[in-house]
Amino acid sequence: MSASGIHIPRRLRAPAPGWTTTADVIVVGSGIAGLTTALRLRRRVARVLLVTKTVLDEGSTAWAQGGIAAVMSPDDSPQEHIHDTLVAGVGLCDVEAVRALVTEGTDAVWDLIAIGADFDRSETGQISLTREGGHHRDRILHAGGDATGREISRALIAALDRVRDDPGIEVIEHALVVDLLSDAGGRVCGVTLHVIGEGQVDGVGAAHARAVVLATGGLGQIYASTTNPAVATGDGMAAALRAGAELADLEFVQFHPTVLYLGDGSTGQQPLISEAVRGEGAFLVDAEGRRVMEGLHPLADLAPRDVVARAIIARMRATGTDHVFLDCRHLGAAFLEQRFPSIVERCRELGFDPATQLLPVAPAQHYASGGVRTDLLGRTSLEGLYACGETSCTGVHGANRLASNSLLEGLVFARRIAEDLTRRLAAGELPEPDPVEVPALASDRPALIRGKRRLAVQRAMTAGAGSVRSAQSLAQTQARLAELAAADDGRKGSPRSWETTNLLHLGQALALVASLREETRGGHVREDFPERDDQSFLHHTVIRRRDDGDLTVTIEPVPAANLAGLDLDQPHPEEQHERLP
Repeated sequence: MSASGIHIPRRLRAPAPGWTTTADVIVVGSGIAGLTTALRLRRRVARVLLVTKTVLDEGSTAWAQGGIAAVMSPDDSPQEHIHDTLVAGVGLCDVEAVRALVTEGTDAVWDLIAIGADFDRSETGQISLTREGGHHRDRILHAGGDATGREISRALIAALDRVRDDPGIEVIEHALVVDLLSDAGGRVCGVTLHVIGEGQVDGVGAAHARAVVLATGGLGQIYASTTNPAVATGDGMAAALRAGAELADLEFVQFHPTVLYLGDGSTGQQPLISEAVRGEGAFLVDAEGRRVMEGLHPLADLAPRDVVARAIIARMRATGTDHVFLDCRHLGAAFLEQRFPSIVERCRELGFDPATQLLPVAPAQHYASGGVRTDLLGRTSLEGLYACGETSCTGVHGANRLASNSLLEGLVFARRIAEDLTRRLAAGELPEPDPVEVPALASDRPALIRGKRRLAVQRAMTAGAGSVRSAQSLAQTQARLAELAAADDGRKGSPRSWETTNLLHLGQALALVASLREETRGGHVREDFPERDDQSFLHHTVIRRRDDGDLTVTIEPVPAANLAGLDLDQPHPEEQHERLP
């Protein structure tokens, strides 16, 4: 374990809670992970409180275009899905977590269908399955062509609406979680949250519970360009970090290879061109019309996302350009409009017609493979705290998420969390909440930076800890973030400043662990260490805040059991692509 010299406060600067509410379980977040957890707990515990940052359908789930992966065909098998997931994870997946994901995923998807999720079907009524990068079988379910996440979100919210009158569940929208509450023994027993304009429940309050489930999504807004919605400011991860929970493998950030390039200086959420488009036959070319992925990987344009993103970056560097092109023209207008209606509509709104034009694309931040570390039941290192979905690090994704495994992970592990909480609450293992005031350390200032500094955080992370990193770039990012952390002007906190400070704290943690991994693996690309190093770096990086406020990093070797069946002495398929110059 090594100390970092980076200090993180225990809590953000916020007003004292002006109101209090109590539940058995608080679920924070309303994507597939949060909604599934809350719905499954509703009939099993006395009271569930579901809080969400804006409104129920504004999270990342609704933006998922490609689909949800599951073994649904007799031509497929759990073993093949497990294999594809492990290959994408480049040796860092937890094999038991992957096995749980795949073997429980099929039933979980059928349950999703049972509550009303309407996936696309063939003319014979069979569920349509397609393929995405890294998959060797057709196992991706989709809805509305390219609106899978929105359909899943709709079905889950409709199921919630049907039980809104149930006193056993309460929903608070427009609620930003500020920090976690703890009892005298360090057990998490609630949250402080800021609610905007919700009648009697307004301003900062305290919600007490016997357990808290964080399902707040990812940290995409930490970068200047991302496919994530504006709400993805890492609030749950940052609150867990400040409370002392372990976060694992933060350095592995997936950059989606095909995000519509809107020109230099375009920031915020960018239009995603789903991997499913390449799954239907689109391919990448450079300005000269040369295929980008030809001869670089056995799966060519359907190689794992990190492989494709890295190849695009290499081609852009070699040609001195800032984007490549996706060629969909041969698929035809009729097919594209039927299969990808949302993508076609959005492209045309922005002046691009995929049926007649090459689409300019470049990698942008898409998914965080690391997060709050959990076991197979969703429990974190802090008693009483659970995490699920992109907020968590279950070990499923390893160094790189396999396409369309994210929705499945949220679904499967939400079910596991609900089962575990039901059992533990019935057994009396989780006591009634009794939060205590945590005294601030003299070194806890600064605890807040102003919201207007968000772009500075994003630019620092993009420049030095983005899709390609080096020791020098990471050092520059760490220095810039330290400057921003010292820029506290003493002002009272607000939602914008809390979000920005969350991004700052996570940026400091991410840049630190990225500087320690001196190799290229999965979503972590080091131009100064372009080779994968299985001898020295088959390990996880685990970061946490000590009681004195300093961040510490622990290096944990990958258990031998997780390497069974993986021949890491043989060249990995991703090593067949060209290296960064």
